[in-house]
Amino acid sequence: MLSSVISVRLLSRSCITRSTAFKPVGQTFTRLITPRSFSTIPRHRFHQSWINFDKQKRNRNEDDLEKTRKEYEAKLNKNSQKKKDVEQEEEEKSFKPKDEEESKEKNKDKEEEEQIREELRRKFKEKHPGAEPKDFKIYKIEWRQIANVMFLTTSSLLLWLYIITSLKDERGQQELSMQSFITNYLEKGLVTKMTVINKYIVEASLIPGAVSSATFTKSDGSPAVSFTIGSIEYFEDELNRVQDRLDIPIGERIPIVYEEKGSWMSYILPILPTVLLIGGLYYLTMRRMPGAGGGGGAGGGGPGGLFKIGKSKAKLFNQETDVKIKFKDVAGCDESKEEIMEFVKFLQDPKKYEKLGAKIPRGAILSGPPGTGKTLLAKATAGEAGVPFLSVSGSEFVEMFVGVGASRVRDLFKTARGMAPAIIFVDEIDAIGKERGNGRMGGNDERENTLNQLLVEMDGFDTTDHVVVLAGTNRPDILDKALLRPGRFDRHISIDVPDVEGRKEIFKVHLNKLKLQVVEDIDIKQKDVDFAKFQQLKSNALEQLAGRLAALTPGFAGADIANCANEGALIAARENASSVDVHHFEQAIERVVAGLEKKSRILAPEEKKTVAYHEAGHAICGWFLEYADPLVKVSIIPRGQGALGYAQYLPKDQYLTSEEQFKHRMIMTLGGRVSEELHFDTVTSGASDDFKKITQMAQQMVLNLGMSDKLGQICYDTGDNGNGFKVHNNYSEETARLIDKEVKRLIDEAYVACHKLLKEKIELVDLVAEELFKKEVLTREDMIRICGKRPFLERNDAFDKYIQGQDAFKGRPKESGDVPPAAPA
Repeated sequence: MLSSVISVRLLSRSCITRSTAFKPVGQTFTRLITPRSFSTIPRHRFHQSWINFDKQKRNRNEDDLEKTRKEYEAKLNKNSQKKKDVEQEEEEKSFKPKDEEESKEKNKDKEEEEQIREELRRKFKEKHPGAEPKDFKIYKIEWRQIANVMFLTTSSLLLWLYIITSLKDERGQQELSMQSFITNYLEKGLVTKMTVINKYIVEASLIPGAVSSATFTKSDGSPAVSFTIGSIEYFEDELNRVQDRLDIPIGERIPIVYEEKGSWMSYILPILPTVLLIGGLYYLTMRRMPGAGGGGGAGGGGPGGLFKIGKSKAKLFNQETDVKIKFKDVAGCDESKEEIMEFVKFLQDPKKYEKLGAKIPRGAILSGPPGTGKTLLAKATAGEAGVPFLSVSGSEFVEMFVGVGASRVRDLFKTARGMAPAIIFVDEIDAIGKERGNGRMGGNDERENTLNQLLVEMDGFDTTDHVVVLAGTNRPDILDKALLRPGRFDRHISIDVPDVEGRKEIFKVHLNKLKLQVVEDIDIKQKDVDFAKFQQLKSNALEQLAGRLAALTPGFAGADIANCANEGALIAARENASSVDVHHFEQAIERVVAGLEKKSRILAPEEKKTVAYHEAGHAICGWFLEYADPLVKVSIIPRGQGALGYAQYLPKDQYLTSEEQFKHRMIMTLGGRVSEELHFDTVTSGASDDFKKITQMAQQMVLNLGMSDKLGQICYDTGDNGNGFKVHNNYSEETARLIDKEVKRLIDEAYVACHKLLKEKIELVDLVAEELFKKEVLTREDMIRICGKRPFLERNDAFDKYIQGQDAFKGRPKESGDVPPAAPA
């Protein structure tokens, strides 16, 4: 279609050119041949003249056409050359090397230094005529470096003063107690005067000559001692008591003087640690600023560190960002992908929609189970949007500081509006979008502030067009209603677990990246085929393999399928295989479903026999029940999730489950315990998980689905209140007892039906258990060989298409040398 459009366009251009070339020539010759001259020309001369005229006309037309074509080509070449020159200049400007800019800055600095040197030489010669000056060294001063040096010097000085002041007195006297002062100085009459300084230090002046190790010399040359006191009242009482005991008259008692001495250090020292801490934080922050550290670097941007805490942490993806994931890498959710692609098309070509009066939806919320491809769709959008794409996680808005979340929301939308048209993707939006006031206690919640700011930015007075918000969540039920309303998130895109066709498409995406044995077989056997035929054969082989694996993985999400494909490749590499085969993928599926094989866990013969009969009971019940799922494989090899054995079934993709299906599944689940009861004297704990499953199924039937005649069509299970816990039941104690009776009735009926079925098929149970004990793994083909075909038509279309008539698992079964057990009496 593209080539036809181009050819039509070229054809119309040539026609236009030809018509414009003919027009002036036709006008010229019309003026030469007039009606009068035409009537005077003889007939033969007229004929010859017309021939010459026509030949001359054609020659001139061809010359003019050739001239026009050459002029057009010359003009076209000139325009293309001019366009190339402009593009080359723009490219040189946009990709200008950084080294060239740095060299220009260095040259500029050198020129300035040389000018300064010339000025210094001139001044030197004016002061010292005849003397030749030496070379001057120029030192460039950076004010930021000076500030850093001053800060470090001041901090070091203050810290040194703090340490020196905190040590003992600089005069070096020994520590003196009050009791020692009274005994050694006061009672001996050596004290002349006492001074109480700042209410806790006493300085006692001594008589001349009273020198000891605890004395020091005052400024007037007299000796003195000092000691500390607890309180002035206690000191005065003790002093009076001693002087009374020494019978010193009141008029001759030692005078006491009270003084308050203060210095600038006494005010600085208490706040010094705080000042040093703040200064250190400031210094570290300044060091992280863009352009810090001097030099000629271009230090643009605002401050870093703590000052960027309110900035958005969104990652920007645009045309220059290499995002490898495209829409072709997303499969299994075609409807969701189409809706997302519509947003991208609107932003790329908004006039197509605006001329019809349409407005773009402001946002879309992607919801669904984990692993279904919500974030992958966002990555593909970033890879193909062609517009700026800002990606951020919901948890990045939540911080311990008040107001940071709202600030980051404002900064995010401000950045997006500056780049409009743009797309914002908020992953896990339930971190900030939970419903407000739903059972929360306490005062202000920072999440509510962040959510309120998000609501205003998405649809408030200040909103503008061409900014689309996409969000992903696994819990849309807990989001605030104001966030989900039209005008904010206009579209709710639900991405569910893919069906069998969706799983097949996802498998094809992942299988294309692997080296497959089915493709290698085609390449080896069909060397003489052409490329087109080989591509067709390869496509058919991939289609069949992807369909088979999709049928074996019901309920798998996209992430589970990717994990299976990767695990299959890892298993092939572990076995040193040259390519990945079908049985590698099947082993990977088993690992994802049931866990890794525990080859080191060796069961005793008695336990192995019990597990074999347990799994045989499950297999026989599933084989002869009409509404049970098709059996694919049964194994008694221990697995990593605590399972000693398991039976794998293939349920079909369905959205409704009938009452008969529930009952048959309950019977099949009880098959293991009933088989143990029929073949052994005692039962084991192997059915604990089975009991949990059938209890949940019975409760679901009674509480939610109205499958009980006594309780009627009422839903008794209303779930929790959104906080993950249930406050109370909405039914009475009598109804609770009736519910328990109905649950027990359903389980008892399933038990009776299972017991009856296995008693009828007890010989087949023995055969299956013996074969399972010997081989450890039985496939569908083995079950058909032992029990015959199922007496019912299979109800699974995917099973019929990809598995029916084939061995579901092609891996070689593990042989065992154990002796098969004898059938118990």
